[in-house]
Amino acid sequence: MLADRGVVVVPDILANAGGVVVIYFEWVQNWQRESWTLSQVRARLADQMARAFNEVWECHEAGRLTLRQAAFDLAVGRVAEAARWRL
Repeated sequence: MLADRGVVVVPDILANAGGVVVIYFEWVQNWQRESWTLSQVRARLADQMARAFNEVWECHEAGRLTLRQAAFDLAVGRVAEAARWRL
């Protein structure tokens, strides 16, 4: 309903991704025996989230999709690509 009224709605997959990304960063730090400062984590998170949003926005504009549809389209495409690599 909001999208029909022209309201920009950030897809849930993007809005909730920050915590998951930071957990991944923790895993990377443990695996590489590193310790990042809070400012390093925040900078990396900002970079990752900006990149993800920009990819969704570009897909949204190119395909005239809602942001939610664009995020889903990108996600399904990535899963399909990973499945192809496994064959």
